[in-house]
Amino acid sequence: MRFLIILIGVLSGLAACQTAADQLLQRAVEEQQQGNFSAAIADYKKVLQLRPATVEAKVNMGAALAHVGRYDEAISAYRSALPSLRDKNPVILNLGLAYYKKGDFENASRQFAILRKAQPEDVRVAILLGDSYVRQGKAESAMSVLEPLASANAGNLDFQFVYGSALINSGRRREGVSLVEQVAAANNSPDAYRLAGATLLQMNDAEAALRDLEEALRLDPTLPGIYTLVGTARDKNSDAAHAELAFREALKINPDDFDANLYLGTILYKRRENDEAKIYLDRALRLNPSQSLARYESAMLKSATGQYEAALGELEKLAKDEPNWLEPHVELATLYYRLHRPADGARERATVERITAEQQAKVPGK
Repeated sequence: MRFLIILIGVLSGLAACQTAADQLLQRAVEEQQQGNFSAAIADYKKVLQLRPATVEAKVNMGAALAHVGRYDEAISAYRSALPSLRDKNPVILNLGLAYYKKGDFENASRQFAILRKAQPEDVRVAILLGDSYVRQGKAESAMSVLEPLASANAGNLDFQFVYGSALINSGRRREGVSLVEQVAAANNSPDAYRLAGATLLQMNDAEAALRDLEEALRLDPTLPGIYTLVGTARDKNSDAAHAELAFREALKINPDDFDANLYLGTILYKRRENDEAKIYLDRALRLNPSQSLARYESAMLKSATGQYEAALGELEKLAKDEPNWLEPHVELATLYYRLHRPADGARERATVERITAEQQAKVPGK
């Protein structure tokens, strides 16, 4: 009889526990729907303390954790739920998205590849997989996913943006820029204008790059690196005054922006504002001591301020490291003559003539 009473007591306790867990689960769902994610997460954890195998709590908690940026915890929640699910695909998608938003594109692509195999008709999955490959620098893998779908998705702007990105990264830059510019114009996308402009800048199409980058800046001044890109494009379009303004804005956001320091310092040096130029060129060199252009501009500043021996030493090292770069040899010839070393000056002048001839021979039509 005593055993029976104890058993009933235990069963009554389990029933109460189950009721409490159900109530907590319902409350957590309502909190999540209302956007109160912190409260929802706390209640899902309480549910799992009472009923550790509650899959709904694990999946919903993963979504809430991902929403507030706690991606590692979200990933753990999703992974703990997967073994108990018959239809795993929705949670695999959420798991892939958590990795994607965390910036772990390798693991994201693994999840999306599983889904791609299971759901080959799902264009959304193809886009996510292709973009994850692009972000890993695996352009050919991205192209293998996206290119077969290109004709059928000509009107899908999300697809076209990722496909354009893959084309750019696979070396088909002009074709990729054309697609990305179409996306940019169709939906006023600052990211698309930025990508197109940055690519055109790499292609030395400075005028077209400036148009796209100025539009990106107008649409979203908070885009990462946009002021530096705009400044570079302005400078390449011979607008040093407005380039300077852009570089100064970039340095307000990030004082350790290498390119902004280097190019602002160079603009100031060319205006012979040498004291301020030195501040930025010195910082650029500290940030990247081996970068050739920073070494060259620093040496040129030394030469302009009468530090001929110091400039000479830096340019000699640079000419050794970059033997076919014309400009260091030009300045070396000048410095050798200035320092009364005519034989060395004559040798450098001959090197300048040789490199110039080689460059001219490579020009089409020459």
